[in-house]
Amino acid sequence: MPADPKNPAYSRVMLKISGEALMGDQGFGLHPPTVERIAKEVQTVHSLGVEICMVIGGGNIFRGLQGSAQGMERTTADYMGMLATVMNALAMQGALEKLGIHTRVISAIPMDQVCEPYIRRRAVRHLEKKRVVIFAAGTGNPYFTTDTAATLRANEMRCQAIFKGTKVDGVYDKDPVKHDDAVRYETVSYDDVLAQHLGVMDASAIALARENDVPIIVFSLDEPGGFQGILSGQGTYTKVC
Repeated sequence: MPADPKNPAYSRVMLKISGEALMGDQGFGLHPPTVERIAKEVQTVHSLGVEICMVIGGGNIFRGLQGSAQGMERTTADYMGMLATVMNALAMQGALEKLGIHTRVISAIPMDQVCEPYIRRRAVRHLEKKRVVIFAAGTGNPYFTTDTAATLRANEMRCQAIFKGTKVDGVYDKDPVKHDDAVRYETVSYDDVLAQHLGVMDASAIALARENDVPIIVFSLDEPGGFQGILSGQGTYTKVC
């Protein structure tokens, strides 16, 4: 990757973050200062001229798998999780537009009063106009995670990379929180991620990225300037390719 901050490595990227990333130190829901901090990270990258798509999970509000595990019908639980992602997307849209960045929320489940329905060509046009596009409601189908939705939309938008923001600065051979001797990978193959169950994304998302040769860059969302730094050829991360 180039080291010139004015010449970013990618011109169109997908940023995937979990709903839990918006909780801050809370155990549930949205933490507005944390949402604003992440929005400022997006702003710094947007200012480089990079076209940005986003997918945000809904686990801070409702997680379909947990609802299913507690006896709720899986399809219903998954749809509730999709609606949670719309709430997160609207919160992020508000934070970005407060910073002066034109943003569109596009939902796989039509709800015209609050966001646009998903139409691929319209979404591409928003990106070309340098608007941030937040894809909400997953794929619109139960049994698919927001990781899979992010990979699907990244392919449809022809993004050059998927940036997966997490609480750790890359992919490790074991949990770095529990093991002091955990080793971070600089690069790792899609096949190794699947074979070793490294937990970057779910298997269907990794397979979809592999089939279309879209690299996944895993980095820490808690590191200030990390998103911009990687695009400028700096920072700590793991590239899955």
